Amino acid sequence: MVDPEPLHPVRVPPDALAPETLQHLIEEFVTREGTDYGGKEIPLSSKTADVAKQLRSGEAVILFDPSEQTVNIVTRRVADQILPDSALP
Repeated sequence: MVDPEPLHPVRVPPDALAPETLQHLIEEFVTREGTDYGGKEIPLSSKTADVAKQLRSGEAVILFDPSEQTVNIVTRRVADQILPDSALP
């Protein structure tokens, strides 16, 4: 029996998500364990606005991994390394 080919992560355009879903995804991302912004406390609203801006500009992208059933926000540079050549515009 042949093992199925592994599924690759796929890019999810931010505008493909409902605004509330996108907001929750960004909030979950910026509040994850290990996200450190240094000694200065930055309000959640500022953090989420920064990530939203990066998603709109293409600096950051949303990736869905169908194998793991997970969603992550990564830099464009990381996405370029993860995704097949045809997956990013």
